[in-house]
Amino acid sequence: CLYTSIYLYSCNHRRNMSSSLLRRKATHSQGWKNQSSVTEFILLGFSRNPRTNWILFFLFLFLYLFTVLGNGLIVTLIRVDARLHTPMYFFLSILSLLDLSYATTTVPQMLIHLVSKSKTISYVGCVVQMYIFLTLGITETWIFAAMAYDRYVAICYPLHYRVKMSQTLCVLLAVSSALCGLTCALVYTVFAMNLPYCGPNEINHFFCEIPTLACADTSLNDQVDFILGFILLLIPLPLILASYVRIFTAILKIGSTQGRIKAFSTCASHITVVTMFCIPCMVMYMRPGSEASPEDDKKLALFYNVISAFLNPIIYSLRNKDVKRAFFKLVGMSAGTQ
Repeated sequence: CLYTSIYLYSCNHRRNMSSSLLRRKATHSQGWKNQSSVTEFILLGFSRNPRTNWILFFLFLFLYLFTVLGNGLIVTLIRVDARLHTPMYFFLSILSLLDLSYATTTVPQMLIHLVSKSKTISYVGCVVQMYIFLTLGITETWIFAAMAYDRYVAICYPLHYRVKMSQTLCVLLAVSSALCGLTCALVYTVFAMNLPYCGPNEINHFFCEIPTLACADTSLNDQVDFILGFILLLIPLPLILASYVRIFTAILKIGSTQGRIKAFSTCASHITVVTMFCIPCMVMYMRPGSEASPEDDKKLALFYNVISAFLNPIIYSLRNKDVKRAFFKLVGMSAGTQ
């Protein structure tokens, strides 16, 4: 009887374990079905009015074409003119490439959605767009810090500039910035992809930001956003500010007014560009998710994604005699015809 009881208990225990295992598999399978139930997303964009969309189409088309032309021209000038082969213009060429890629990641698709009835993007396409967008944006913040350090060395240690800002150091700073962008964007994307997306599949934006559609608690993702924002904005910004404190201190020690103005003019463009890019990013990515407004997010993203990339070539070329000289040389005009 004892052996019979043990045998029956063992059978019942195995049967219970089997049914529990089957329930777990079913739950896990159902979870994956929920996650994969959304195969595409609908980007709502800016307006549902066709007339407004056509106006926005031509406006953004002009901004994008000028962005491609302006940033492409700066990269070309720096590449072909030997006098621009300096650390400052090396970082400027990287910044122009980032701005060009940054706008190309979102604007062409936005233009298509403005004039077409279909405003969908596949799940994979959405993930890829989000990852590339974040990689470029994060890399750009660290390139700004590298550019600030370059200006610090140029103004505070002019006689040792070529030695301190060697080609090896410039390449190392650029590669480190890119690796930081690739790694941090991967962390954000992995956390976003682990969330279940059960619908609805409408994104109130002009590019992909899918964590807002998750049918689960996103508080952990909000914390990850804040930590990444702290690492990627509140670490580069103090470095930039520290560089400029030293720069302004050195400028004030220059005896002539003309010398101070010339020294400050080399930094004014960088300060303007950093302000236009970093402040909207800080507002957008470091505030709590509960305080986020889709319409405000679209305006902020439009500013640092499209407007900033559009204005950067203008800011860096209008008051830059070296760039203008290289341009006139490229088109076959002498500097005296300016």
